[in-house]
Amino acid sequence: MIPPLARRFVAGETAAEALDHAATLNDREVGAILNHLGEHYQTRGPADADADAYQRLVDDFVQMDLNARISAKPSQLGLTVSEDVFRENLSRVVDHAAERDVFVWLDMEDYTTTDATLDAFEAEVTRHGGGVGVCLQSNLRRTHDDLERLADLPGKVRLVKGAYDPPEAVAYKGKGHVDARYRDDLRYLFANFDDGIAVGSHDPEMISLARSLHEEFGTPYEIQMLMGVRTDAQFDLAEDCEVWQYVPYGDRWLSYFYRRVVERKENALFAVRALLGS
Repeated sequence: MIPPLARRFVAGETAAEALDHAATLNDREVGAILNHLGEHYQTRGPADADADAYQRLVDDFVQMDLNARISAKPSQLGLTVSEDVFRENLSRVVDHAAERDVFVWLDMEDYTTTDATLDAFEAEVTRHGGGVGVCLQSNLRRTHDDLERLADLPGKVRLVKGAYDPPEAVAYKGKGHVDARYRDDLRYLFANFDDGIAVGSHDPEMISLARSLHEEFGTPYEIQMLMGVRTDAQFDLAEDCEVWQYVPYGDRWLSYFYRRVVERKENALFAVRALLGS
C-alpha cells in the first residue's frame, strides 16, 4: 500500500486507481498522461509485460471515454536489453494506440539514450504520420541540434529543463544557464513546429513566456505538469489553455517518489511537514 505521503505524487499501485484519478482530472478539464512505473529492465520479460500493460491501458481509455494518453520510458520497453527489443515493443504499443486514436509519449532518460530514443521516435512518427511525442531536455548541449532535426516531422515535442545530472561536457550547469537555454529552445519550437508543443514546466515564468509566444506565432501548445506539483495552478490554467497532468502509478513507486522529493525544495518541505504532523 502506498502511504498517504507518497499518494500526492503517485496515483496508486493499480491501473484502476490511475484511471479513477484520470477521470477526476477530466472533470476539472485537465487531461491525464498515465505512466506505468518501471525502468532499466535487464531482461526481456518485464519489458514485454509493461508493453502489454500499456496496450490494456489504451483499451481502458476508450472504454471509459477518457481524455488520456500514455507515456513510457525507453528502458521500460527494453532499451537496456537491446535496441531491437525496445523498437519492437514501442511499435506494438504505438500501433495499438493509433488504431484507437490514443496519443503516445516517449519519455527521455539519461543522455546516453538520446540517440536511440530519437531514432525510434522518428521511425514511429513517420510511419504513423503523427500520434507520437518525445521529450527533449534543455540542459543538454545537443538539444538545439535535435530540435532542428525534428522540426519538419509530424508529432509533438515536450520540452523540459532536465531532471538528470549529466556531466558538464554534455550539459549546461546552473539554473540561470539552463533557464536561458529553455527560453531559447521554447522560442525555436513556437517559431518552427506546426503540430503542437508541450511545455513541460512548473515555472510560472516559462508558462507566461509560452503564452506570449503563442500570441506571437499562433502555434498550438499545451502545459504539462507532474501529479502533486502546483495542482491548484493546473486547474486554474485549464480555464484558458490545454493542460495535462503526468500521472505515475504502479508498485514500483518508491524510487519515483524519492526523486520527486529530493529534486524540488517545495516537495521536500511538504514531506517534512507531513512527517512532523503524522
